[in-house]
Amino acid sequence: MPSAEPTPTVLPPDPSLPGIDQLTEIVAKLRGPGGCPWDREQTHVTLRAGLLEEAHEVVAAIDNRDDANLREELGDLLLQSVFHAQLAAEEGRFTFDDVAREIATKLVRRHPHVFAADYCADSAAVLQRWEEIKRAEKGDAPASALDGIPGGLPALMLAQKTQKKAARLGFDWPDAAPVFDKLHEEISEIRAALAAPKTPTDDIEDELGDLLFTVVNLARKLHLDAETALHRGTRKFAARFRAVEQLAATRGVVLEKLSLPEIDALWDEVKCGNGSGTS
Repeated sequence: MPSAEPTPTVLPPDPSLPGIDQLTEIVAKLRGPGGCPWDREQTHVTLRAGLLEEAHEVVAAIDNRDDANLREELGDLLLQSVFHAQLAAEEGRFTFDDVAREIATKLVRRHPHVFAADYCADSAAVLQRWEEIKRAEKGDAPASALDGIPGGLPALMLAQKTQKKAARLGFDWPDAAPVFDKLHEEISEIRAALAAPKTPTDDIEDELGDLLFTVVNLARKLHLDAETALHRGTRKFAARFRAVEQLAATRGVVLEKLSLPEIDALWDEVKCGNGSGTS
């Protein structure tokens, strides 16, 4: 006679509960007695990498316009928030409800043009008002207008946020035209650094950093997001490179054994319509 299925020691939540209540209850049970050994071992620090990874996967789903995957990845990201809140609740610091209530209160407070009698004519005025309210909330004036920018941001995003903060104080080019001149200047400085004998690597890296920072400025003046633009360019390159690999395979040649001019010829074929990309 087959053995009976083991009776679970921890019951799942009532499926009639709202989804967020089911999720918070599940996480609490995973962390509680009889829960999952892996979940019980986690800390804010051990979950850090997963949080970043889930955020990037949400962005990838948005870029791919994949609603089914976006729904799933947003759930994974929400799980990270609930998990961190559960860790804090176990230590009596705060709960997920505290987190939700605090952001709800902040949104009402920082949108007086919606929830009060304040008025903002456009998005620029909204952002300016947001910063004013934010500074008032923080109390003492910061030592610098750049204070509060998270240092752990991806480099392009960090550069863009830094430039935006400076621009709000008037330190900014009026339009994109002078940024092109600055780009040429930075490229010339890199060439000069490379041509000079025994230029320290740090100096070359500084010049390259200046060039990249200027490229971010150009993206901003064109009202584009530098991080998004680079992701798009990278995806385009990857798609074309895969098409070059496939084209080489159909002709019975090994890509690694071709010269650079031969690979360039395949690339041009793909670019002109025999593969991914048209520009």
